[in-house]
Amino acid sequence: MLKRIVSDPKICGGFACIKGTRVPVYVILDFLAGGNSIDEVLKEFPQLTKEDILEAIEYGALLAREELQEIEAK
Repeated sequence: MLKRIVSDPKICGGFACIKGTRVPVYVILDFLAGGNSIDEVLKEFPQLTKEDILEAIEYGALLAREELQEIEAK
């Protein structure tokens, strides 16, 4: 179950973000897909934790399998 990802229409246009931040999940996934390591993402976004990034990856995997369940609204 996703605990670190929320979606709020008033924050980042409703895109799924890491809870308590304005960092959309897609930004994290784009950084990783671009060849950046988890450590590099953490350096770029110091407000994130490794667990946040791992959950962003999990979220992306759920979307790819079309198994995503409703996420918590802020």
